[in-house]
Amino acid sequence: MSAILLTGGAGFIGSHTAVELLNAGREVIIADDLSNSEVSVIDRIETITGKRPVFIKADVADASVVEAIFASHDISAVVHFAGFKAVGESVAKPLEYYRNNLDTALTVLETMRRHDCRHFIFSSSATVYGDNSAAPFSEESPTGNCTNPYGWTKYMIEQILQGTGKAYPEMAIAILRYFNPIGAHESGLIGEKPNGIPNNLLPYITQTAAGIRKQLSVFGNDYPTKDGTGVRDYIHVVDLAKGHLAALNYAEKNTGVQVFNLGTGTGYSVLEMVESFKRVNNVDVPYAIAPRRPGDIAECYAEAKKARELLGWHAEKNLDDMCRDAWRWQQNC
Repeated sequence: MSAILLTGGAGFIGSHTAVELLNAGREVIIADDLSNSEVSVIDRIETITGKRPVFIKADVADASVVEAIFASHDISAVVHFAGFKAVGESVAKPLEYYRNNLDTALTVLETMRRHDCRHFIFSSSATVYGDNSAAPFSEESPTGNCTNPYGWTKYMIEQILQGTGKAYPEMAIAILRYFNPIGAHESGLIGEKPNGIPNNLLPYITQTAAGIRKQLSVFGNDYPTKDGTGVRDYIHVVDLAKGHLAALNYAEKNTGVQVFNLGTGTGYSVLEMVESFKRVNNVDVPYAIAPRRPGDIAECYAEAKKARELLGWHAEKNLDDMCRDAWRWQQNC
């Protein structure tokens, strides 16, 4: 049986997607340099699914390494997660973000072309919408004018993929624009484990509740939103992983380039998230208001109708599920 290659597949979203693919009977190969993940994740994926993915420690920006992976395995599709992902860090380290994120995507795509691998699922982001228009964002909303280098790398790779699809019409490319993935697998065995200080809201909340952090910093309370704090579309990572399986199934039956929002369609503020977490888990989360972060926008939530119609996918879990599962993971990790 041919295999699905997950670049960056030991990370937060990649590991959950590996679980869904394995549970669907797919063969999975994970290539990851472990710069933001741990090899123990492979054992945990096996514990959850009863199946062990092939694991290759690899930097997929290295063309010789990627060539060797394709030469030694029958790969029918790539789900491309590999890349740096922190908005704030990208503002401080723009060159590293452009180099890493563009190089990994180009290297994988070039290798796919040499091996006639035609199915590519790309981990994009709602940050490509920038501040061009107001939420909710649909796939037809303007992109570009991104507010940070991370968003620009996703935007640039999307342009590369659109050009690739036009040049090679036999390819099937699904661009998945994530909104804000949070939560963890209900087993408590895999979840988000950031290196150092978390860049995303919910891991910071869980670490604060666990006493690892003194308090949560709420970046800005003067946005034009319901309570002044930023509003985001939070999606459970298991729902997001199932979206990748749906996109892969779609790509295997179609050609061309399609863009899909993966979100719930509902926006929650930072303070709503904090209150839900406290209520569901019966724990306190001390917080303080801090200045806005560069690159952040007031509101970002999805119009997710296209994914429902073409992929037959929609988010099933709610905010309470996300908070409950994230806390279970924090207590186990």
